[in-house]
Amino acid sequence: MEKTAALHPPSSILHLHPVLRPVFLAGPTAVGKSEVALLLAEQLGGEIISVDSMQVYRGLDLGTAKPTAAERQRVPHHLIDVVDLTAPFDAAKFGALAQTAVAEIQARGRVPIFCGGTGLYFKAFREGLGAAPPADEKLRAELEAAPLAELLRELEQRDPATFAAIDRQNPRRVIRAVEVIRLTGKPFSAQRASWNEEGRMKNEETMFALTRKPDDLHARINARGDTMFAAGLVEETRALLPRGLEQNPTAMQAIGYRQVVEHLRGERPLAETVELVKIKTRQFAKRQLTWLRKHERVEWLELTAQSRPAEIVATILARRS
Repeated sequence: MEKTAALHPPSSILHLHPVLRPVFLAGPTAVGKSEVALLLAEQLGGEIISVDSMQVYRGLDLGTAKPTAAERQRVPHHLIDVVDLTAPFDAAKFGALAQTAVAEIQARGRVPIFCGGTGLYFKAFREGLGAAPPADEKLRAELEAAPLAELLRELEQRDPATFAAIDRQNPRRVIRAVEVIRLTGKPFSAQRASWNEEGRMKNEETMFALTRKPDDLHARINARGDTMFAAGLVEETRALLPRGLEQNPTAMQAIGYRQVVEHLRGERPLAETVELVKIKTRQFAKRQLTWLRKHERVEWLELTAQSRPAEIVATILARRS
């Protein structure tokens, strides 16, 4: 069983010459991060590090809104397509790969630009993850086979604090919480607080977070959903099934793919599937915003339908200097 060491970001990565220090750009899905990051990278002489837990998987293209070949030609991108669908991937692996990417980018005299919406991955790089116990393959398989309702009952009994706060619709997080409790015999909430404190380091870099009014963001999410399906999300998902999509519980959490797999099984018609994906994406965006609002050093930049990426980039550059 592979063990992942506690991840703590070395100070040499976060506190370098001001010109090369990383830029952190976050925000909910469909808010417009990618276009801003591309222009920012071009103006700073930077390279983009994707902070997306699903873009790491080869094949998950349309549903994760990966940058196009033309966009990757404009600006080098990192931590995209780094593992096959059958491979496990987690925040600790992201943190380690991100450290390597930053060192290589800065060695070229360029600026690392972190762009994405996976809060835990931002935390893994900026603060570290502490000494969480590694996954136990046998126990993990047992928990993955158990009904979610049964795991939630156990979590409520053994750790009410985590039960009250956790996303109960996310089997992966519920499984991990129960796994840690069984492995350690202690509440997950108490241990998590300890890991956070051990892994925390002073980081003065501001995270720029893009946001929009709910109606504007929801309209963009709905438009993105229509575009993904028109581009062939159903066909892409069908082609990924023989490659192990359903066997990877992490990849199956990607919004769009799970719902399309259920459609292909005959569980609902396509029109309902499209609408469900939009609903799930809007709910996900709300959770992303909730995570960002809890972050200590976030500078919010509200976009409107009339906002131009160049204006946002100019604001970031002015506030970063």
